[in-house]
Amino acid sequence: MVTLKRFLVLAGMVVSAFPASLSAQAPGGEMPPPAVTVVTLAVQDITLTSSLPGRVLPSAEAELRPQVGGLIVERLFDEGSPVAEGDPLYRIDPRTYEAAVAQAQAAQAQAQAQADAARREADRVVALRDRRVASEQTQDSAIAARDAAEAAVKAAEAQLLAAQIDLDRTTITAPIDGVIGLAQVSPGALVTAGQATPLAVIRRIDPVRVDVTQSAAEILRWQRMGPEAALPAGTDRTVTLRLADGSTYEHTGSMTAAEPRVDETTGVITLRMEFANPDGFLLPGMFVLADIPQGQLKDAVLAPQEGVSRDRRGRPLAMVVNDQNVVEERVIEIAQDRGNQWVVTDGLAQGDRIVVAGLQRIAPGATVVAQERGAEGGDAAQEQPATGEAAAPDAAPASGE
Repeated sequence: MVTLKRFLVLAGMVVSAFPASLSAQAPGGEMPPPAVTVVTLAVQDITLTSSLPGRVLPSAEAELRPQVGGLIVERLFDEGSPVAEGDPLYRIDPRTYEAAVAQAQAAQAQAQAQADAARREADRVVALRDRRVASEQTQDSAIAARDAAEAAVKAAEAQLLAAQIDLDRTTITAPIDGVIGLAQVSPGALVTAGQATPLAVIRRIDPVRVDVTQSAAEILRWQRMGPEAALPAGTDRTVTLRLADGSTYEHTGSMTAAEPRVDETTGVITLRMEFANPDGFLLPGMFVLADIPQGQLKDAVLAPQEGVSRDRRGRPLAMVVNDQNVVEERVIEIAQDRGNQWVVTDGLAQGDRIVVAGLQRIAPGATVVAQERGAEGGDAAQEQPATGEAAAPDAAPASGE
């Protein structure tokens, strides 16, 4: 009796453990067709883009180096501030160069006085020669002396100009508009002409350049797609940037140049783009991804990524519900991704219904109840209770047999 009682208790526990969904089976013990969510596909012409890594560069950059030597006596800028072309930035002690200018002015005045005397002498000799008082040789000598004195004046003027240029260079000015960086020297430092260390660096960051690299093999692949894949006239060719945090930069840009050679070491070609940067949001050195339009596919399909899986060999697969509501397995070809979708070039066609939810409950050849995503009841495959999902593994092998 004890054994029989324990058996009855265990039997009751086993019966109570079965899910309530088993009582909902259709007459005859067959499970109803599982519900899946589908998306109906349409073909369209799609512009293909390449996402290429690159770095932000200033559109212009100038390193400040002294062109004369001396002691820095004053710094005239705030680090990290905007500067305009011609703004004074550093002053070098000018006294030595002021003395050189004064000396050159005196030499120029002396040469001018000698030239004036030589000119008057030449005029007198020419007048005497006209009256046949002076010889022709005397006249030639006077004219030569006059010309030499005038040449000495020009030489003295050139020396004065050189001295004045050196004096002007004691004030170091901004060669371009931009933002100046950190000062590398302070007042009291001794600097020399053409030294290796710059005093500061000015960078123009509006606009900015972006240099990206693309493999030569990828460019050949685009070229072999033929003229039918080329971007037609009037196509939007603007370039967008994706930043390191995943966001998209608000301003678009355009390609301005391409290096006409392949780097022997890396096998890549450098492409250059330009972007407006009025707020200074992009800074030189930032890592970015540039999405560049490079071709067009005609009659391609955009398939939701959640409806595509891969087999053991890595081939992309999609489950499609045909007109008889039977599941078909398709091997597809993917050109590239487009946000949360795949650009499919083969394997899917206009009007195909791809399964995007409920994939775990189906297998090729299974009959399903398909609901369009977004339609009323279209998310039924996702909203079924867990008990229905527990029964799916038993149903899937039966449909595949």
